[in-house]
Amino acid sequence: MWAKIFGVVLLAVGLLGFFLAPDGMLFGILDTDFTQNAVHTIAGIIALIVGFKATGLARNFFRVLGVVYVLVAALGFVSGSTVLGLMSVNMADNVLHLAVGIVALWVGFMMKSRSDSNMGGMSMPM
Repeated sequence: MWAKIFGVVLLAVGLLGFFLAPDGMLFGILDTDFTQNAVHTIAGIIALIVGFKATGLARNFFRVLGVVYVLVAALGFVSGSTVLGLMSVNMADNVLHLAVGIVALWVGFMMKSRSDSNMGGMSMPM
């Protein structure tokens, strides 16, 4: 369920960035460029595939997504305007990337796998 939600949101943000942010600002506050839009679109597609077809990979997907987003946020906070010179960011982007990363890590590490269901693993709401 979480992968489907993340997939829809990331895909929407990526596509909105391509089509509704010609000046490089999405919603007037988020700095965006081709690289960032492409990454969000691809991550959204992968999340939807995981959500609909490969649910067994959801925990690993969220763990990787969380690490990547927290790392991107940290690099953005340090550099202030780009992430490794590959994509432009601003403070709003950095805060949003950090929040997404933390939520993804929480989902990835707290999600109960099907094999854990009889072993007292933590269950996810939803």
